[in-house]
Amino acid sequence: MTRQWWKEAVVYQIYPRSFNDSNGDGVGDIRGIIEKLDYLKELGVDVVWLSPVYQSPNDDNGYDISDYRTIMDEFGTMADWEEMLAEMHKRDMKLIMDLVVNHSSDEHDWFKEAKKSKDNPYRDYYIWRPGKGVREPNNWEATFGGSVWEYDETTEEYFLHLFSKKQPDLNWENPKLRQEVYDLMKFWLDKGIDGFRMDVINFISKVDGLPDGENPEGEKYVSGHQYFMNGPRIHEFLQEMNNEVLSHYDIMTVGEMPGVSPEEGKLYTGEERKELNMVFQFEHMDLDTQPGKNKWHLKPLDLRDLKKSLGKWQSELEDGGWNSLYWNNHDQPRIVSRWGEDKEYRVTSAKMLATTLHMMKGTPYIYQGEEIGMTNVRFETIEEYKDIETLNMYKERVLENGENVDDIMTSIYTKGRDNARTPIQWDDTANAGFTEGTPWIKVNPNYKEVNAQKALEDPDSIFHYYKKLIELRKKHEIIVYGSFDMLYEDHPEVFAYIRTLNDETLLVVTNFSGNIHRFKWEHPTNFEEKELLISNYDVKDEDVKEFTLHPWEARVYKLT
Repeated sequence: MTRQWWKEAVVYQIYPRSFNDSNGDGVGDIRGIIEKLDYLKELGVDVVWLSPVYQSPNDDNGYDISDYRTIMDEFGTMADWEEMLAEMHKRDMKLIMDLVVNHSSDEHDWFKEAKKSKDNPYRDYYIWRPGKGVREPNNWEATFGGSVWEYDETTEEYFLHLFSKKQPDLNWENPKLRQEVYDLMKFWLDKGIDGFRMDVINFISKVDGLPDGENPEGEKYVSGHQYFMNGPRIHEFLQEMNNEVLSHYDIMTVGEMPGVSPEEGKLYTGEERKELNMVFQFEHMDLDTQPGKNKWHLKPLDLRDLKKSLGKWQSELEDGGWNSLYWNNHDQPRIVSRWGEDKEYRVTSAKMLATTLHMMKGTPYIYQGEEIGMTNVRFETIEEYKDIETLNMYKERVLENGENVDDIMTSIYTKGRDNARTPIQWDDTANAGFTEGTPWIKVNPNYKEVNAQKALEDPDSIFHYYKKLIELRKKHEIIVYGSFDMLYEDHPEVFAYIRTLNDETLLVVTNFSGNIHRFKWEHPTNFEEKELLISNYDVKDEDVKEFTLHPWEARVYKLT
Protein backbone atom coordinates (compact mmCIF):
# COMPACT_ATOMS: atom_id res chain seq x y z
CA MET A 1 0.00 0.00 0.00
CA THR A 2 1.48 3.32 -1.10
CA ARG A 3 1.72 5.90 1.66
CA GLN A 4 -0.01 9.20 0.77
CA TRP A 5 -0.67 12.30 2.85
CA TRP A 6 -4.37 12.23 1.98
CA LYS A 7 -4.72 8.69 3.33
CA GLU A 8 -3.40 9.85 6.69
CA ALA A 9 -5.45 13.06 6.80
CA VAL A 10 -8.71 13.92 8.57
CA VAL A 11 -11.01 16.26 6.63
CA TYR A 12 -13.43 18.87 8.02
CA GLN A 13 -16.24 20.11 5.79
CA ILE A 14 -17.31 23.75 6.01
CA TYR A 15 -20.70 24.76 4.64
CA PRO A 16 -19.87 28.48 4.58
CA ARG A 17 -23.40 29.89 4.67
CA SER A 18 -23.96 28.30 8.09
CA PHE A 19 -20.46 28.37 9.61
CA ASN A 20 -19.74 31.83 11.04
CA ASP A 21 -20.99 35.30 10.10
CA SER A 22 -18.43 38.08 10.56
CA ASN A 23 -20.47 41.08 9.38
CA GLY A 24 -23.94 40.62 10.85
CA ASP A 25 -25.85 40.05 7.60
CA GLY A 26 -27.05 36.63 8.78
CA VAL A 27 -24.97 34.68 6.27
CA GLY A 28 -21.71 32.90 7.12
CA ASP A 29 -18.72 34.22 5.18
CA ILE A 30 -15.02 33.80 4.48
CA ARG A 31 -13.87 36.24 7.18
CA GLY A 32 -16.03 34.23 9.57
CA ILE A 33 -14.06 31.12 8.60
CA ILE A 34 -10.77 32.93 9.22
CA GLU A 35 -11.99 33.81 12.73
CA LYS A 36 -12.47 30.11 13.55
CA LEU A 37 -9.30 28.56 12.07
CA ASP A 38 -7.71 28.24 15.51
CA TYR A 39 -10.76 26.21 16.59
CA LEU A 40 -10.14 23.80 13.69
CA LYS A 41 -6.43 23.69 14.53
CA GLU A 42 -7.34 22.80 18.12
CA LEU A 43 -9.54 19.96 16.85
CA GLY A 44 -6.57 18.70 14.86
CA VAL A 45 -7.96 18.37 11.34
CA ASP A 46 -5.54 18.38 8.39
CA VAL A 47 -7.78 19.37 5.48
CA VAL A 48 -10.74 21.71 5.08
CA TRP A 49 -13.27 20.91 2.36
CA LEU A 50 -15.04 24.16 1.56
CA SER A 51 -18.49 23.91 -0.04
CA PRO A 52 -18.96 26.32 -2.99
CA VAL A 53 -18.10 29.99 -2.45
CA TYR A 54 -18.27 30.92 -6.15
CA GLN A 55 -20.63 33.48 -7.69
CA SER A 56 -24.14 31.98 -7.72
CA PRO A 57 -27.80 32.99 -7.75
CA ASN A 58 -28.23 30.45 -4.91
CA ASP A 59 -31.02 28.38 -6.38
CA ASP A 60 -29.31 25.38 -4.77
CA ASN A 61 -27.22 27.21 -2.18
CA GLY A 62 -24.14 27.71 -4.32
CA TYR A 63 -24.21 24.43 -6.24
CA ASP A 64 -25.49 26.47 -9.20
CA ILE A 65 -22.42 28.42 -10.28
CA SER A 66 -22.65 31.47 -12.53
CA ASP A 67 -18.93 32.36 -12.45
CA TYR A 68 -16.34 29.74 -11.50
CA ARG A 69 -13.55 32.29 -11.00
CA THR A 70 -15.34 34.82 -8.76
CA ILE A 71 -16.21 34.74 -5.05
CA MET A 72 -19.89 35.18 -4.17
CA ASP A 73 -20.55 38.72 -2.85
CA GLU A 74 -22.26 37.38 0.29
CA PHE A 75 -19.12 35.46 1.21
CA GLY A 76 -16.57 38.24 0.64
CA THR A 77 -13.86 39.02 -1.87
CA MET A 78 -11.05 37.17 -3.60
CA ALA A 79 -8.68 38.98 -1.24
CA ASP A 80 -10.58 37.51 1.72
CA TRP A 81 -10.37 34.06 0.15
CA GLU A 82 -6.62 34.41 -0.49
CA GLU A 83 -6.09 35.48 3.13
CA MET A 84 -8.10 32.46 4.31
CA LEU A 85 -5.96 30.10 2.22
CA ALA A 86 -2.75 31.66 3.52
CA GLU A 87 -3.98 31.41 7.13
CA MET A 88 -4.92 27.74 6.63
CA HIS A 89 -1.51 26.94 5.17
CA LYS A 90 0.17 28.86 8.03
CA ARG A 91 -1.56 26.41 10.39
CA ASP A 92 -0.48 23.38 8.31
CA MET A 93 -4.05 22.84 7.10
CA LYS A 94 -4.82 22.15 3.46
CA LEU A 95 -7.85 23.36 1.47
CA ILE A 96 -9.91 21.41 -1.03
CA MET A 97 -12.62 23.22 -2.99
CA ASP A 98 -15.88 21.98 -4.43
CA LEU A 99 -15.78 21.36 -8.18
CA VAL A 100 -19.32 21.50 -9.62
CA VAL A 101 -19.03 20.71 -13.31
CA ASN A 102 -21.86 18.31 -14.10
CA HIS A 103 -23.94 21.48 -14.43
CA SER A 104 -23.62 25.25 -14.20
CA SER A 105 -26.13 27.92 -13.32
CA ASP A 106 -28.51 29.07 -16.05
CA GLU A 107 -27.11 32.53 -15.27
CA HIS A 108 -23.61 31.55 -16.39
CA ASP A 109 -22.40 33.45 -19.47
CA TRP A 110 -22.00 30.16 -21.34
CA PHE A 111 -25.69 29.37 -20.95
CA LYS A 112 -26.82 32.91 -21.69
CA GLU A 113 -24.98 32.58 -25.01
CA ALA A 114 -26.19 29.02 -25.64
CA LYS A 115 -29.82 30.16 -25.43
CA LYS A 116 -29.44 32.81 -28.12
CA SER A 117 -29.52 30.51 -31.14
CA LYS A 118 -28.94 26.94 -32.26
CA ASP A 119 -25.74 27.93 -34.05
CA ASN A 120 -24.25 29.96 -31.19
CA PRO A 121 -20.64 28.84 -30.44
CA TYR A 122 -21.69 27.98 -26.86
CA ARG A 123 -24.78 26.02 -27.83
CA ASP A 124 -22.94 22.70 -27.60
CA TYR A 125 -21.68 23.44 -24.08
CA TYR A 126 -25.10 22.15 -22.95
CA ILE A 127 -27.44 19.29 -23.89
CA TRP A 128 -30.35 20.29 -26.12
CA ARG A 129 -33.04 18.16 -27.75
CA PRO A 130 -36.27 18.75 -29.68
CA GLY A 131 -39.44 17.52 -28.02
CA LYS A 132 -41.28 14.33 -28.95
CA GLY A 133 -44.50 15.82 -30.20
CA VAL A 134 -46.13 17.53 -27.21
CA ARG A 135 -43.90 15.86 -24.61
CA GLU A 136 -40.34 16.16 -23.37
CA PRO A 137 -37.42 14.36 -25.12
CA ASN A 138 -37.55 11.57 -22.52
CA ASN A 139 -39.32 10.61 -19.29
CA TRP A 140 -36.50 11.09 -16.76
CA GLU A 141 -37.34 12.62 -13.39
CA ALA A 142 -35.11 15.37 -11.98
CA THR A 143 -33.47 14.93 -8.57
CA PHE A 144 -35.55 17.80 -7.19
CA GLY A 145 -38.79 16.58 -8.82
CA GLY A 146 -40.50 17.03 -12.18
CA SER A 147 -38.97 16.55 -15.61
CA VAL A 148 -35.24 16.84 -16.34
CA TRP A 149 -36.18 18.93 -19.39
CA GLU A 150 -36.99 22.63 -19.60
CA TYR A 151 -38.38 24.19 -22.77
CA ASP A 152 -36.65 27.22 -24.26
CA GLU A 153 -39.04 29.27 -26.39
CA THR A 154 -36.31 31.23 -28.20
CA THR A 155 -34.80 28.18 -29.90
CA GLU A 156 -37.83 25.86 -29.49
CA GLU A 157 -35.76 23.09 -27.89
CA TYR A 158 -35.43 21.58 -24.44
CA PHE A 159 -32.28 21.61 -22.30
CA LEU A 160 -31.35 18.86 -19.85
CA HIS A 161 -31.08 19.51 -16.10
CA LEU A 162 -30.66 16.51 -13.80
CA PHE A 163 -31.20 18.84 -10.84
CA SER A 164 -33.04 22.21 -10.74
CA LYS A 165 -34.13 23.88 -13.98
CA LYS A 166 -31.64 26.60 -13.04
CA GLN A 167 -28.84 23.99 -13.19
CA PRO A 168 -28.49 23.00 -16.87
CA ASP A 169 -26.19 20.02 -17.45
CA LEU A 170 -22.89 20.65 -19.20
CA ASN A 171 -22.13 18.63 -22.32
CA TRP A 172 -18.96 16.68 -21.61
CA GLU A 173 -19.04 15.20 -25.13
CA ASN A 174 -17.77 18.60 -26.28
CA PRO A 175 -13.92 18.78 -26.03
CA LYS A 176 -14.05 22.59 -25.86
CA LEU A 177 -16.25 22.40 -22.76
CA ARG A 178 -13.88 19.90 -21.17
CA GLN A 179 -10.95 22.24 -21.82
CA GLU A 180 -12.86 25.10 -20.18
CA VAL A 181 -13.30 22.90 -17.09
CA TYR A 182 -9.63 21.97 -16.99
CA ASP A 183 -8.67 25.63 -17.31
CA LEU A 184 -10.84 26.66 -14.37
CA MET A 185 -9.40 23.79 -12.30
CA LYS A 186 -5.87 25.04 -13.04
CA PHE A 187 -6.96 28.57 -12.07
CA TRP A 188 -7.69 27.43 -8.50
CA LEU A 189 -4.82 24.95 -8.24
CA ASP A 190 -2.39 27.65 -9.34
CA LYS A 191 -3.73 29.81 -6.51
CA GLY A 192 -2.49 27.11 -4.17
CA ILE A 193 -5.45 24.94 -3.23
CA ASP A 194 -4.78 21.32 -2.32
CA GLY A 195 -7.46 19.46 -4.27
CA PHE A 196 -11.11 19.08 -5.20
CA ARG A 197 -14.24 17.41 -3.96
CA MET A 198 -16.12 16.77 -7.22
CA ASP A 199 -19.88 17.12 -7.10
CA VAL A 200 -21.83 14.20 -8.72
CA ILE A 201 -18.86 13.69 -11.01
CA ASN A 202 -20.03 10.24 -12.14
CA PHE A 203 -23.04 11.90 -13.86
CA ILE A 204 -20.98 13.69 -16.54
CA SER A 205 -21.16 10.91 -19.17
CA LYS A 206 -24.63 10.20 -20.53
CA VAL A 207 -25.68 7.24 -22.68
CA ASP A 208 -26.07 8.13 -26.37
CA GLY A 209 -29.65 8.87 -27.35
CA LEU A 210 -30.78 9.58 -23.77
CA PRO A 211 -33.40 6.78 -23.87
CA ASP A 212 -36.57 6.68 -21.78
CA GLY A 213 -36.32 5.09 -18.36
CA GLU A 214 -38.17 1.84 -17.70
CA ASN A 215 -41.72 2.61 -16.66
CA PRO A 216 -43.83 -0.45 -15.80
CA GLU A 217 -46.14 1.62 -13.56
CA GLY A 218 -46.92 4.17 -16.28
CA GLU A 219 -45.61 7.11 -14.23
CA LYS A 220 -45.24 10.53 -15.81
CA TYR A 221 -41.54 10.70 -14.88
CA VAL A 222 -39.14 7.95 -13.76
CA SER A 223 -35.52 7.56 -12.81
CA GLY A 224 -33.06 7.52 -15.69
CA HIS A 225 -30.10 6.71 -13.43
CA GLN A 226 -28.84 3.81 -15.52
CA TYR A 227 -28.33 6.23 -18.43
CA PHE A 228 -26.20 8.84 -16.63
CA MET A 229 -24.65 7.25 -13.52
CA ASN A 230 -21.20 5.79 -14.34
CA GLY A 231 -21.84 6.39 -18.04
CA PRO A 232 -19.96 4.98 -21.02
CA ARG A 233 -17.17 7.59 -21.21
CA ILE A 234 -16.77 8.41 -17.49
CA HIS A 235 -13.38 6.72 -17.06
CA GLU A 236 -12.11 8.24 -20.29
CA PHE A 237 -13.12 11.72 -19.09
CA LEU A 238 -11.55 11.28 -15.65
CA GLN A 239 -8.32 9.88 -17.08
CA GLU A 240 -8.15 12.83 -19.44
CA MET A 241 -8.75 15.20 -16.50
CA ASN A 242 -6.00 13.45 -14.56
CA ASN A 243 -3.60 13.65 -17.47
CA GLU A 244 -4.40 17.29 -18.28
CA VAL A 245 -4.64 18.64 -14.72
CA LEU A 246 -4.56 16.44 -11.63
CA SER A 247 -1.28 14.61 -12.25
CA HIS A 248 0.60 17.93 -12.35
CA TYR A 249 -0.14 18.79 -8.71
CA ASP A 250 0.29 17.07 -5.31
CA ILE A 251 -3.38 17.15 -4.42
CA MET A 252 -6.31 15.21 -2.97
CA THR A 253 -9.32 14.33 -5.13
CA VAL A 254 -12.62 12.84 -4.03
CA GLY A 255 -15.53 12.16 -6.34
CA GLU A 256 -19.12 12.29 -5.08
CA MET A 257 -20.64 9.28 -6.83
CA PRO A 258 -24.23 8.25 -6.14
CA GLY A 259 -24.98 4.73 -7.32
CA VAL A 260 -21.36 3.56 -7.43
CA SER A 261 -20.57 -0.06 -6.51
CA PRO A 262 -17.37 -1.30 -4.80
CA GLU A 263 -16.26 -2.81 -8.12
CA GLU A 264 -16.66 0.56 -9.82
CA GLY A 265 -15.08 2.26 -6.81
CA LYS A 266 -11.91 0.27 -7.43
CA LEU A 267 -11.87 1.47 -11.05
CA TYR A 268 -12.24 5.11 -9.99
CA THR A 269 -9.63 4.95 -7.20
CA GLY A 270 -7.12 2.31 -8.31
CA GLU A 271 -3.71 3.99 -8.21
CA GLU A 272 -2.55 2.55 -11.52
CA ARG A 273 -5.70 3.81 -13.31
CA LYS A 274 -4.88 7.49 -12.71
CA GLU A 275 -8.39 8.82 -12.07
CA LEU A 276 -9.27 9.93 -8.50
CA ASN A 277 -7.95 9.27 -4.98
CA MET A 278 -11.25 8.26 -3.41
CA VAL A 279 -15.03 8.34 -3.88
CA PHE A 280 -18.00 9.26 -1.75
CA GLN A 281 -20.39 6.35 -2.05
CA PHE A 282 -23.99 6.43 -0.80
CA GLU A 283 -24.84 2.80 -0.21
CA HIS A 284 -24.81 3.09 3.59
CA MET A 285 -26.77 6.36 3.42
CA ASP A 286 -29.70 4.60 1.73
CA LEU A 287 -30.14 1.82 4.32
CA ASP A 288 -32.93 3.60 6.21
CA THR A 289 -34.92 4.13 3.01
CA GLN A 290 -37.57 1.69 1.83
CA PRO A 291 -36.20 -0.46 -1.04
CA GLY A 292 -36.91 0.99 -4.46
CA LYS A 293 -38.18 4.29 -3.01
CA ASN A 294 -36.64 7.73 -2.61
CA LYS A 295 -35.09 8.93 0.61
CA TRP A 296 -38.34 10.32 2.04
CA HIS A 297 -39.81 6.81 2.39
CA LEU A 298 -38.41 5.89 5.79
CA LYS A 299 -37.59 2.59 7.40
CA PRO A 300 -35.58 1.80 10.55
CA LEU A 301 -31.90 0.97 10.10
CA ASP A 302 -31.01 -2.71 10.44
CA LEU A 303 -27.46 -2.68 11.81
CA ARG A 304 -26.69 -5.93 10.01
CA ASP A 305 -27.26 -4.12 6.70
CA LEU A 306 -24.88 -1.36 7.76
CA LYS A 307 -22.17 -3.87 8.71
CA LYS A 308 -22.62 -5.72 5.45
CA SER A 309 -22.37 -2.52 3.41
CA LEU A 310 -19.42 -0.90 5.16
CA GLY A 311 -17.63 -4.23 5.51
CA LYS A 312 -18.00 -4.87 1.80
CA TRP A 313 -16.45 -1.51 0.91
CA GLN A 314 -13.62 -2.12 3.38
CA SER A 315 -12.76 -5.52 1.91
CA GLU A 316 -13.30 -4.72 -1.78
CA LEU A 317 -11.05 -1.64 -1.64
CA GLU A 318 -8.46 -3.40 0.53
CA ASP A 319 -5.90 -3.46 -2.27
CA GLY A 320 -5.64 -0.75 -4.90
CA GLY A 321 -8.56 1.48 -3.88
CA TRP A 322 -9.35 3.90 -1.07
CA ASN A 323 -12.43 4.69 1.03
CA SER A 324 -13.96 7.96 2.20
CA LEU A 325 -15.45 7.55 5.67
CA TYR A 326 -18.40 9.78 6.56
CA TRP A 327 -21.68 9.90 8.47
CA ASN A 328 -22.61 13.53 7.78
CA ASN A 329 -22.38 16.23 5.15
CA HIS A 330 -24.42 19.17 3.84
CA ASP A 331 -26.88 16.76 2.17
CA GLN A 332 -27.38 14.34 5.09
CA PRO A 333 -29.23 14.62 8.41
CA ARG A 334 -27.31 14.72 11.68
CA ILE A 335 -25.99 11.25 12.49
CA VAL A 336 -26.59 11.40 16.25
CA SER A 337 -30.30 11.97 15.53
CA ARG A 338 -30.35 9.46 12.70
CA TRP A 339 -28.59 6.38 14.08
CA GLY A 340 -27.68 7.44 17.60
CA GLU A 341 -29.83 8.69 20.50
CA ASP A 342 -29.92 12.47 20.58
CA LYS A 343 -31.44 13.03 24.04
CA GLU A 344 -30.32 11.09 27.14
CA TYR A 345 -27.38 9.45 25.35
CA ARG A 346 -26.53 12.24 22.89
CA VAL A 347 -22.91 12.58 24.05
CA THR A 348 -22.33 8.85 24.50
CA SER A 349 -23.89 7.77 21.20
CA ALA A 350 -22.14 10.57 19.25
CA LYS A 351 -18.81 9.28 20.57
CA MET A 352 -19.78 5.71 19.70
CA LEU A 353 -20.66 6.63 16.12
CA ALA A 354 -17.41 8.56 15.73
CA THR A 355 -15.40 5.59 17.03
CA THR A 356 -17.05 3.15 14.63
CA LEU A 357 -16.18 5.32 11.66
CA HIS A 358 -12.74 6.72 12.53
CA MET A 359 -11.20 3.34 13.30
CA MET A 360 -11.96 2.02 9.80
CA LYS A 361 -9.63 2.09 6.81
CA GLY A 362 -10.10 5.22 4.73
CA THR A 363 -10.00 9.00 5.04
CA PRO A 364 -12.47 10.28 7.68
CA TYR A 365 -14.63 13.35 7.09
CA ILE A 366 -16.12 15.47 9.88
CA TYR A 367 -19.01 17.77 8.97
CA GLN A 368 -19.23 21.08 10.80
CA GLY A 369 -21.05 20.70 14.14
CA GLU A 370 -20.62 16.94 14.16
CA GLU A 371 -17.72 17.38 16.59
CA ILE A 372 -20.04 18.97 19.18
CA GLY A 373 -22.94 16.60 18.58
CA MET A 374 -25.35 18.93 16.81
CA THR A 375 -28.77 17.36 16.21
CA ASN A 376 -31.58 17.44 13.68
CA VAL A 377 -34.04 20.32 13.95
CA ARG A 378 -37.86 20.34 13.91
CA PHE A 379 -39.14 23.62 12.48
CA GLU A 380 -42.85 24.09 13.09
CA THR A 381 -43.90 25.04 9.56
CA ILE A 382 -42.72 24.30 6.05
CA GLU A 383 -42.19 28.06 5.53
CA GLU A 384 -39.18 27.92 7.87
CA TYR A 385 -37.35 25.48 5.60
CA LYS A 386 -35.03 26.74 2.84
CA ASP A 387 -33.84 23.67 0.92
CA ILE A 388 -35.09 23.40 -2.67
CA GLU A 389 -35.27 19.58 -2.50
CA THR A 390 -37.41 19.70 0.66
CA LEU A 391 -39.71 22.47 -0.60
CA ASN A 392 -40.26 20.82 -4.00
CA MET A 393 -41.09 17.48 -2.36
CA TYR A 394 -43.58 19.12 0.03
CA LYS A 395 -45.23 21.03 -2.84
CA GLU A 396 -45.58 17.90 -4.96
CA ARG A 397 -46.75 15.50 -2.25
CA VAL A 398 -48.86 17.75 -0.02
CA LEU A 399 -50.11 20.66 -2.13
CA GLU A 400 -50.50 18.76 -5.41
CA ASN A 401 -51.19 15.17 -4.29
CA GLY A 402 -52.91 15.83 -0.96
CA GLU A 403 -50.72 13.52 1.15
CA ASN A 404 -50.81 13.72 4.95
CA VAL A 405 -48.93 16.78 6.24
CA ASP A 406 -47.79 15.10 9.47
CA ASP A 407 -46.31 12.15 7.58
CA ILE A 408 -44.44 14.42 5.21
CA MET A 409 -43.13 16.62 8.03
CA THR A 410 -41.88 13.49 9.83
CA SER A 411 -39.89 12.64 6.70
CA ILE A 412 -38.46 16.18 6.64
CA TYR A 413 -37.57 16.06 10.35
CA THR A 414 -35.75 12.79 9.69
CA LYS A 415 -34.07 13.25 6.31
CA GLY A 416 -34.31 16.90 5.21
CA ARG A 417 -31.06 18.57 4.14
CA ASP A 418 -31.72 21.63 6.32
CA ASN A 419 -30.99 19.43 9.36
CA ALA A 420 -27.32 19.84 8.42
CA ARG A 421 -27.62 23.50 7.47
CA THR A 422 -28.75 25.19 10.67
CA PRO A 423 -26.03 27.57 11.89
CA ILE A 424 -23.11 26.29 13.92
CA GLN A 425 -23.81 26.65 17.62
CA TRP A 426 -20.75 28.49 18.89
CA ASP A 427 -22.02 29.55 22.31
CA ASP A 428 -25.18 30.21 24.33
CA THR A 429 -25.61 33.87 23.34
CA ALA A 430 -28.28 35.09 20.87
CA ASN A 431 -28.35 33.10 17.61
CA ALA A 432 -25.81 30.71 19.16
CA GLY A 433 -23.04 33.24 18.48
CA PHE A 434 -23.35 32.60 14.73
CA THR A 435 -24.44 36.13 13.81
CA GLU A 436 -25.35 39.49 15.31
CA GLY A 437 -28.06 39.82 12.66
CA THR A 438 -30.98 37.61 11.62
CA PRO A 439 -29.68 34.20 10.52
CA TRP A 440 -30.54 33.12 6.96
CA ILE A 441 -32.09 29.97 8.45
CA LYS A 442 -33.23 29.55 12.04
CA VAL A 443 -30.85 28.27 14.69
CA ASN A 444 -31.62 24.95 16.37
CA PRO A 445 -33.25 25.94 19.69
CA ASN A 446 -31.07 23.50 21.67
CA TYR A 447 -28.02 25.77 21.27
CA LYS A 448 -27.89 26.72 24.96
CA GLU A 449 -27.19 23.08 25.78
CA VAL A 450 -25.26 22.11 22.63
CA ASN A 451 -22.52 24.56 21.67
CA ALA A 452 -18.80 24.73 20.97
CA GLN A 453 -17.86 26.92 23.93
CA LYS A 454 -19.39 24.45 26.36
CA ALA A 455 -17.71 21.56 24.54
CA LEU A 456 -14.28 23.20 24.65
CA GLU A 457 -14.58 23.79 28.41
CA ASP A 458 -15.61 20.19 29.17
CA PRO A 459 -12.70 17.70 28.95
CA ASP A 460 -15.22 14.86 28.57
CA SER A 461 -17.06 16.47 25.63
CA ILE A 462 -17.66 15.11 22.14
CA PHE A 463 -15.19 17.71 20.81
CA HIS A 464 -12.33 16.42 22.96
CA TYR A 465 -13.24 12.84 22.03
CA TYR A 466 -12.96 13.68 18.31
CA LYS A 467 -9.66 15.42 19.03
CA LYS A 468 -8.38 12.22 20.63
CA LEU A 469 -9.58 10.10 17.68
CA ILE A 470 -7.61 12.35 15.34
CA GLU A 471 -4.52 12.15 17.56
CA LEU A 472 -4.75 8.35 17.61
CA ARG A 473 -4.86 8.21 13.80
CA LYS A 474 -1.66 10.25 13.64
CA LYS A 475 0.05 8.09 16.25
CA HIS A 476 -0.94 4.56 15.21
CA GLU A 477 -0.17 3.50 11.65
CA ILE A 478 -2.49 0.50 12.01
CA ILE A 479 -5.53 2.83 12.03
CA VAL A 480 -4.59 4.17 8.59
CA TYR A 481 -3.05 1.15 6.88
CA GLY A 482 -4.20 -1.97 8.75
CA SER A 483 -6.40 -4.61 7.09
CA PHE A 484 -10.06 -4.96 8.15
CA ASP A 485 -12.07 -7.98 9.33
CA MET A 486 -15.67 -7.82 10.56
CA LEU A 487 -16.71 -9.69 13.71
CA TYR A 488 -20.23 -10.48 14.95
CA GLU A 489 -21.63 -10.03 11.42
CA ASP A 490 -25.12 -11.21 12.37
CA HIS A 491 -25.50 -9.39 15.68
CA PRO A 492 -28.38 -6.88 15.41
CA GLU A 493 -26.92 -4.31 17.84
CA VAL A 494 -23.15 -4.79 18.25
CA PHE A 495 -20.67 -3.54 15.62
CA ALA A 496 -17.22 -5.10 16.08
CA TYR A 497 -14.17 -5.50 13.86
CA ILE A 498 -10.44 -5.98 13.98
CA ARG A 499 -7.66 -4.17 12.15
CA THR A 500 -4.33 -5.89 11.59
CA LEU A 501 -0.89 -4.59 10.62
CA ASN A 502 2.27 -6.66 11.04
CA ASP A 503 2.18 -7.98 14.62
CA GLU A 504 -0.40 -5.48 15.89
CA THR A 505 -4.16 -5.95 16.21
CA LEU A 506 -6.83 -3.33 16.88
CA LEU A 507 -10.11 -4.50 18.40
CA VAL A 508 -13.03 -2.09 17.89
CA VAL A 509 -16.34 -2.84 19.65
CA THR A 510 -19.36 -0.52 19.62
CA ASN A 511 -22.95 -0.87 20.81
CA PHE A 512 -25.57 0.65 18.48
CA SER A 513 -28.34 0.44 21.08
CA GLY A 514 -29.54 1.40 24.54
CA ASN A 515 -29.35 -2.24 25.60
CA ILE A 516 -26.63 -4.01 27.57
CA HIS A 517 -24.70 -6.76 25.78
CA ARG A 518 -22.10 -9.33 26.73
CA PHE A 519 -19.27 -9.31 24.23
CA LYS A 520 -17.23 -12.51 23.79
CA TRP A 521 -14.41 -12.85 21.34
CA GLU A 522 -12.00 -15.63 20.47
CA HIS A 523 -8.72 -14.08 19.41
CA PRO A 524 -7.10 -16.13 16.62
CA THR A 525 -3.54 -15.37 17.76
CA ASN A 526 -1.81 -14.85 21.08
CA PHE A 527 -1.08 -11.39 22.38
CA GLU A 528 0.95 -10.33 25.38
CA GLU A 529 0.00 -6.68 25.81
CA LYS A 530 -3.35 -4.89 25.65
CA GLU A 531 -3.89 -1.15 25.66
CA LEU A 532 -7.24 0.61 25.83
CA LEU A 533 -6.78 3.39 23.25
CA ILE A 534 -10.14 5.09 23.68
CA SER A 535 -13.58 4.50 25.18
CA ASN A 536 -16.68 6.53 25.95
CA TYR A 537 -17.15 4.97 29.43
CA ASP A 538 -14.73 4.58 32.31
CA VAL A 539 -13.39 1.06 31.74
CA LYS A 540 -11.86 -1.11 34.47
CA ASP A 541 -9.02 -3.51 33.67
CA GLU A 542 -11.22 -6.19 32.15
CA ASP A 543 -10.56 -9.34 30.17
CA VAL A 544 -10.44 -8.18 26.55
CA LYS A 545 -11.92 -11.50 25.42
CA GLU A 546 -15.18 -11.05 27.32
CA PHE A 547 -16.79 -7.94 28.78
CA THR A 548 -20.10 -6.13 29.24
CA LEU A 549 -21.10 -3.39 26.81
CA HIS A 550 -23.17 -0.56 28.26
CA PRO A 551 -25.74 1.42 26.21
CA TRP A 552 -24.06 3.08 23.21
CA GLU A 553 -20.63 2.05 24.49
CA ALA A 554 -17.46 2.12 22.36
CA ARG A 555 -14.05 0.62 23.08
CA VAL A 556 -10.83 0.32 21.09
CA TYR A 557 -8.03 -1.97 22.26
CA LYS A 558 -4.56 -2.27 20.79
CA LEU A 559 -3.18 -5.79 21.18
CA THR A 560 0.48 -6.73 20.68
